[in-house]
Amino acid sequence: MASETYQPKNVCVIGAGPSGLVAARELRKEGHRVVVLEQNHEVGGQWLYDPNVEGEDPLGRSPTLKVHSSLYSSLRIISPRESMGFTDFPFAVKKGRDMRRFPGHTELLLYLKDFCDWFGLRELIRFNTRVSYVGMLDGDHVVGCKDLKWVVRSMEKKAEIFVEEVFDAVVVASGHYSNPRLPSIKGMDAWKRKQMHSHIYRVPEPFRDEARQYIVVVVVANSLSGQDISIDLVAVAKAIYLSARSLDISKGLSKVISKHENLHLRPQIESLQEDGKVLFVDGSWITADTIIYCTGYSYTFSFLDTKGIVTVDDNRVGPLYEHTFPPSLAPSLSFVGIPKKVIGFLFFESQAKWIAQLLSGKTTLPSRDDMMQSIKEFYHSREVAGIPKHDTHGIGDFEYCDRYGDHSGFPHLEEWRKELCYSAQIHADADLTFRDSCDDHELLQKAFQSNARHLDSRKKSNI
Repeated sequence: MASETYQPKNVCVIGAGPSGLVAARELRKEGHRVVVLEQNHEVGGQWLYDPNVEGEDPLGRSPTLKVHSSLYSSLRIISPRESMGFTDFPFAVKKGRDMRRFPGHTELLLYLKDFCDWFGLRELIRFNTRVSYVGMLDGDHVVGCKDLKWVVRSMEKKAEIFVEEVFDAVVVASGHYSNPRLPSIKGMDAWKRKQMHSHIYRVPEPFRDEARQYIVVVVVANSLSGQDISIDLVAVAKAIYLSARSLDISKGLSKVISKHENLHLRPQIESLQEDGKVLFVDGSWITADTIIYCTGYSYTFSFLDTKGIVTVDDNRVGPLYEHTFPPSLAPSLSFVGIPKKVIGFLFFESQAKWIAQLLSGKTTLPSRDDMMQSIKEFYHSREVAGIPKHDTHGIGDFEYCDRYGDHSGFPHLEEWRKELCYSAQIHADADLTFRDSCDDHELLQKAFQSNARHLDSRKKSNI
């Protein structure tokens, strides 16, 4: 039951990507007054493809990045569209658009635009607005106070108009696939040739082997992006060397390497030399023109000042209760979209629903001490399992997602949805062209029936 003293809250959502959009929808549904601040000209967040990377720091070491999205042109989603989408807004096929089960990134952006427009969220969003500061109104004197308020400073980029506002709550939904995470390699700073992070990779053409330039590229890390980019480059570069932590690779990747004479697998890099040599840990070496680091991203919240309460330590954002709430600042400060290895849109929706209910008084959090104890136990369980700190937020557990949803009455994941994800992973390991050959007829029938019910419900609604 809602609290009798409930008052709608003024809530600032930072970011209009998938997590920010669904947070805005759920908050408004609960009666809160919502403002979404988005630094780009359109919704989509990471899914808003930006081909203009000129002028960006190739390794992403500058304090402020000019480009938010890390999408490359050829990227396609790795989960079947039937398993994605929000509960009441299926990622349905539309005529005249990308109708593939594993469409390109443009189709997902169009889906987010459709979601935004269907629920009338655009009126809540201030575009081209960069947040420069978020902090407690009265500093650290009111930590844990029920009436904690937040100062938010932002700038409208085109007109350079600076605004300072006070909100009852802030939801951070700014994403975590923009700030490059780089390895530490001996000689890296002294290597004179081109080095870049996959954050600014877009198309293979700049690496084309023309006029006897014989471009040799080393791709660091056998990640999904590392595999995609290596395959992108086989048609244009003289040679690509994929440097992996382990040479025990999937059957699918092994097949691809065997098909291309210019694609080679190598172990980790031992060191880099100024003359262009790349030395690997097995003693082998090559001379390269370019190194592309596909080594992931770091959680960064440069605008957020919590007086040291929330920190990022080796990619662990904490302390966060259930990856969402800092115990001493909750529920007025929350994060949506931190977890990885989940069915993203649905998990973001369950987070948003819980946050909205907490702010409206429909439910409450455990005590601060109990939340801190839960966090400590979670950290300990990860350590016992041998999971490194930098993978703290890698969930990979459908049962956890279901337990999380119980906090707000969010429906459990359907079995067909889980099985579709498992099936896609199995197919991906066996064949990197799985997106065009994945065949799950029985599961698809269940997915279509479920999505059809949601579509019928939408048509009958008056939203």
